[in-house]
Amino acid sequence: MQFPESWLRAFCNPPLTSQQLADTLTMAGLEVEELRPFAPAFTGVVVGQILSAEQHPNADRLRVCQVDVGQGAPLNIVCGAPNARAGIKVPCATVGALLPPGEDGKPFAIKLGKLRGVESQGMLCSAKELQISEESNGLLELGDDAVVGRDIREQLGLDDMLFTLKLTPNLAHCLSVYGIAREVSALTGTRLLQPEFPKVAADIQDRLPVSVQAPDLCGRFSGRIVRGVNTKAQTPAWMVERLARCGQRSISPLVDISNYVMFELGRPSHIFDLDKIQGGLQVRWGREGEQLKLLNGNTITVNADVGVIADDHQVESLAGIMGGDATAVSDDTQNIFIEAAFWWPKAIAGRSRRYNFSTDAGHRFERGVDPSTTVEHVERITQLVLEICGGQAAVLDDQVIHLPQATPVTLRVARAVKVIGMPLTQAQCAAALRRLGLPVAEGDGTLTVTPPAYRFDLQIEEDLIEEVARVVGYNELPDTPPQAPITAKVRTEARRGPFAVRRSLAQLGYQETINFSFVEERWESELAGNADPIRLLNPIASQMSVMRSSLLGSLVAALKFNLDRRADRVRLFEVGRVFRKDASVADSDTTVAGFDQPMRVAGLCFGAVEALQWGVPARAVDFFDVKGDVQALLAPRAVEFRVAEHPAMHPGRCASVWLAGGCIGHVGELHPKWRQAYELAQAPVMFELDLNAVLARDVPAYQGVSRHQAVERDLAIVVKESVTHAAVVDAVRAPASPWLRDVVLFDVYRPKKQAGVDASAPGALAADEKSLALRLVLNRDDATLTDDEIDAAIQAVLASLGQRVAARLRA
Repeated sequence: MQFPESWLRAFCNPPLTSQQLADTLTMAGLEVEELRPFAPAFTGVVVGQILSAEQHPNADRLRVCQVDVGQGAPLNIVCGAPNARAGIKVPCATVGALLPPGEDGKPFAIKLGKLRGVESQGMLCSAKELQISEESNGLLELGDDAVVGRDIREQLGLDDMLFTLKLTPNLAHCLSVYGIAREVSALTGTRLLQPEFPKVAADIQDRLPVSVQAPDLCGRFSGRIVRGVNTKAQTPAWMVERLARCGQRSISPLVDISNYVMFELGRPSHIFDLDKIQGGLQVRWGREGEQLKLLNGNTITVNADVGVIADDHQVESLAGIMGGDATAVSDDTQNIFIEAAFWWPKAIAGRSRRYNFSTDAGHRFERGVDPSTTVEHVERITQLVLEICGGQAAVLDDQVIHLPQATPVTLRVARAVKVIGMPLTQAQCAAALRRLGLPVAEGDGTLTVTPPAYRFDLQIEEDLIEEVARVVGYNELPDTPPQAPITAKVRTEARRGPFAVRRSLAQLGYQETINFSFVEERWESELAGNADPIRLLNPIASQMSVMRSSLLGSLVAALKFNLDRRADRVRLFEVGRVFRKDASVADSDTTVAGFDQPMRVAGLCFGAVEALQWGVPARAVDFFDVKGDVQALLAPRAVEFRVAEHPAMHPGRCASVWLAGGCIGHVGELHPKWRQAYELAQAPVMFELDLNAVLARDVPAYQGVSRHQAVERDLAIVVKESVTHAAVVDAVRAPASPWLRDVVLFDVYRPKKQAGVDASAPGALAADEKSLALRLVLNRDDATLTDDEIDAAIQAVLASLGQRVAARLRA
């Protein structure tokens, strides 16, 4: 909400500077988002009066003006504004003046110059040139009371500061200048000027029949007819100025009056063209199929959940939100009906968002507007209408149907002291609440408040505690050291932090994603194989109804999102929590009984292995690329991959990841049926690992470098096609030779199926066999290995291979 400081100080004028006032409001929970002067900085502009305006001898569109600026002889100024004429008072920038910066960011300096051969001793200014308005219809004409020669900033109050507040939803009573002034008075102890609402004398006895048919929509309806108004009258300059400083442009006198009272007192109202109303008014819920053309030009269709004001033939207004075009006031309007009502907040909340727009009226009514002042505010509007537009006022009609009943709220002083965290007496708490204008009944250690009609936010004890804290001042809270000692939690050397995992994956070319823990139920059944996911009682969206037990669904959805936007190479990862039912989990400070919430790290690769380049042939990412990334992530720990199955992964291209004898996750291609379901051009390769296992690492230990040269021996063995590489390595290491340092597979040979080849020939391989070439590295730290020792080690390995995997040396 934006408002000028001068209007606020008209109600309450504390002895504070603008910045101090802003700080006071912010510390009381009314955050001042912006504080700036109404006009930008400029100098040398004064009030000038045009004494004469003659046609320029050398230009049809220019006039030569004699301007009195209160400095003796008048100034000769050439002006091209269409409204430059004798007798008016306008802003005049004298020689040496600096006008607000233009597009180049530099102030515009006024110099002595010539225009078409005629000397010009200054410049007559428009409102746009002074940057106090976006509209420019010529020179800014000042009132007759403007003092010639007076600084224009002083004359127009251009140093007036504009406050922009960022109010929380519970501060609906501050959505007006008077409401903020009421807060300032309570916070500073400065006297508050109470507005007066003198009753307007009724000249006529006309009444418009109004039937309130929905007490759950409208609790009070007040209105009055005014006849003979002049809608072509000019809105007073003071009202136009205040509205502009609230960010509202002037439209017409009747609309301006309605907006002015809303900013002044927080009461949205509506003025109907009485002659366009057919019969009487009905306040009711909408009916299916009814349509309404709004003032903003939109035509909407209402239903039984939307409140309306209708006449005998059609809907005329969207209750509490916006009026209809059919009964809008215009320059031809002569008779009007002024309406001010109390709309129940629940009946207004969310309605305008259904139609993709919002209004100041709806913003206020859905938070709650004082139901006790509808009559006073109609009187205020009527008073302004009669002063500006004239006319005759009828008797005021007030219907009280169903008003909210104030429920007393009790504050325990001891509870307030505990929550606020500072010693407070009952007298201090009572004084703070009374300063806010709240009626307080004191008991033994308790204070009972009956909320006034304008405070919809006071419902529970904590609301009163907050009010006490605001008035006492958050800056008065003592600096209390924590009761428990604070000790740094040092991570053991055998673990790394999640950030290190993120950094490692980023170095491998992955980009991090952050996704909701709420996912589609279909993802859980398809990609996680979870038939019984944790369901949400109140999901934020229908497609986010269950908690995820796997990160893979979120990554596939992120992949699809990027592919739909023409991404061709995607590498994503996420570190996040998953949720699954587990009856063995007990309740504790960090766990919830029956639910396991482990942390996982998952990644996904799609597209080419490398970005487009000339140095490496183009190739799509495959299982082994991602397997290598997993090994790099877990390095230097030895990891084992075993053939496995996973509901999200290809049955023949999936492996479980084993570390220290336990399964920590899976890696594999997306299952073909899910690839087809998600319409992916190729299968992405994914992995998902337990984060705790990934965080664990071996503590580096010193090991001396052998002074003796290592020995390498190559073996070519023949095994069945079904024998895995892991089984072969296990067989090599089974003898547990202290000198075996490493075993590396460096070649695989499979026979080609050719006609006429004798499989029984020496050295030939059967169709179900393969040849593996292994390099064994042996070394001894204390001495050089002898031939006998090397041969004994190799023979032990060959015996183990023959026994465990039925291997034989290739001839």
